[in-house]
Amino acid sequence: MYARLLRSFGANARCFATEATPKVRPINKILISNRGEIACRVIRTARKLGVRTVAVFSDPDEKSLHTQLADEAYRVGEAASSASYLRGEHILQIAKQSGAQAIHPGYGFLSESVEFAELCQREGVIFMGPPSSAIRDMGIKSTSKAIMAAAGVPIINGYHGDDQSDECLQREAKAIGFPLMIKAVRGGGGKGMRIAEKPEDFLTALNSARTESQKSFGDSSVLLERYVRSPRHVEVQVFADQYGDAVYLWERDCSVQRRHQKIIEEAPAPGLSEELRRELGEAAVRAAKAVGYVGAGTVEFILDKEDLSFHFMEMNTRLQVEHPISEMITGTDLVEWQIRIAAGERLPLKQEQITRNGHAFEARIYAENPRGGFLPGAGPLRYLSTPQPSADVRVETGVREGDEVSVHYDPMIAKLVVWGENRSQALNSLIARLREYHISGLDTNINFLIDLASHPEFQLANVHTGFIDEHFDSLFPPIEISQQQVSQAALALVFNELQASFSNGNGRQDPFAAAANARLNYALIRTYNLRANDKVYSVAVKYDGEDVQVQVDSGSWQVIKAQRVEDGVRLKIRANIDNNISTYNANIDGARISLFLESGKVDFELVQPKFLSAQVDQLGGSGSRVVAPMPGVLEKVLVKPGDQVKKGDSLAVLIAMKMEHILKAPKDATVKSIGGAEGDNVAKGAAVITFVDEEAAN
Repeated sequence: MYARLLRSFGANARCFATEATPKVRPINKILISNRGEIACRVIRTARKLGVRTVAVFSDPDEKSLHTQLADEAYRVGEAASSASYLRGEHILQIAKQSGAQAIHPGYGFLSESVEFAELCQREGVIFMGPPSSAIRDMGIKSTSKAIMAAAGVPIINGYHGDDQSDECLQREAKAIGFPLMIKAVRGGGGKGMRIAEKPEDFLTALNSARTESQKSFGDSSVLLERYVRSPRHVEVQVFADQYGDAVYLWERDCSVQRRHQKIIEEAPAPGLSEELRRELGEAAVRAAKAVGYVGAGTVEFILDKEDLSFHFMEMNTRLQVEHPISEMITGTDLVEWQIRIAAGERLPLKQEQITRNGHAFEARIYAENPRGGFLPGAGPLRYLSTPQPSADVRVETGVREGDEVSVHYDPMIAKLVVWGENRSQALNSLIARLREYHISGLDTNINFLIDLASHPEFQLANVHTGFIDEHFDSLFPPIEISQQQVSQAALALVFNELQASFSNGNGRQDPFAAAANARLNYALIRTYNLRANDKVYSVAVKYDGEDVQVQVDSGSWQVIKAQRVEDGVRLKIRANIDNNISTYNANIDGARISLFLESGKVDFELVQPKFLSAQVDQLGGSGSRVVAPMPGVLEKVLVKPGDQVKKGDSLAVLIAMKMEHILKAPKDATVKSIGGAEGDNVAKGAAVITFVDEEAAN
């Protein structure tokens, strides 16, 4: 196979070099076969260039931001991706119907579909991505590594052969040495990837990787690689035109990840010499030219944290989620480059003209619960306030306040991108802007991102792909609720309750004023029970005509000077508590009080009297039912009423945000009922399986 690929590489290179000169074909209308923030991103650049845009939308996305921003929008199908955004032939029909000359695939969905790229070519519609042959070659890891080796791109020691027998793989694993990485030949996102620490772990890890790979990609083939214990994930942004020219736009470090998926990226990669940066860039350009690449692509490398040696990992044949940080340090618009290259123009800049200036970070803001294993979430964005965009701050998003983060798609809410003159300045800006990013209504990772960016080792750029695991305890310290935070929550409730109060004559908001210029001449008391971090606090608030007094858990009364700050419709409070003056935002959503403090968001729940609130039976209480740990789609139900199950048995499969979650029995029990049919949407906390109450039965 290796020799065959070498011959194929040589033939492809000659063919590419002698191809007829491309024709410039102006593009004045683009269909975007994607959704969310990337669709909005493409629309903004297209509008700047005077290019009209066509959006496609699934049923839940009919009123989404990308649908409203585009010049035209067409329904493409139902909620499930397979019935909408993955319908390549239908999307191509819409492109032709709307008169779009080109299709921008964004990332995900059809962006790396060989079949869709070939279909566009046959139908005479420009696919704004590389040739289908490049997608095919780079999409199969074993093929890509053979091509890279032939092109002089360093590859990591491993086995990429056709013989997939247990005997052969065990023999090759022994030759490579342990620890060992087992990877699915196709796909990405961490699926079909396992680590075998020692020889006796190998077959178990191999079978697990094969099973997941077959299920995810329809192919159980794997490759073996030496496992680098402290790797850095460094990738290079490349761009190539139809004339055989290619350039690199420097590198990005994407080392900090969870579930093998990126969470924060920066450009340039810290701690590299200029010589190493050039070596990485030149290797990436060789990789692009080796497959006759056209357009935007990213060549990903594993960089050994210890000796800074680097090896080819894979090539993403599309625009990357993190492309804005490359734009920030090079002063380019890569979507504009995509449009111009697709139209047949030459690269806008030569390599020596691509300068690097300053440092940039991108933080991916997800609907997820980091303390709950980074489980994805979904639901309405009831409250959303973002940092103010500027030349140095970008908020890349596809949602607005009130929009829904759908269970059917990726849980990313936005990308926060910042630039600074150096890494330290950019990092300070990132932390400050994260503190200004306020979301209520669902769980997000913003607090975690603040803690991550503030971590001493991250500040020192001591990053690698195991960073979160290594520093887990310091990134997830025990949550402690202070008396000051309890008082701040109580003040928020009072100010929210009397939001229509008038000025007291000196420009300050009087929370207890009943009418204009009126002041109370008697004591007013409010009592609240507030729950936070599984503890309930009893809070009394009293006003005597001058100051607010707060008492927590029958302690001493504390005098607080507080006022509401004018901030449009937002609830913003300035309070002096124990001679500590702070200004903070708050949001009240039913019984939920969200405080947005310097340390991040703190949530409280206003506890209602028992006769006003329904008691929810959660898993781990009586164990009488299994609930959904997140909103999702009930993919499979593996049991039926009357079945006897043992503790640990698989009961159902829940799909949420491209992830599969298996719900298991918490104890030996008899199934009483099923809380939905296969294909149904289920809410977080909803009972999926209910058991027979054995005590009642006896």
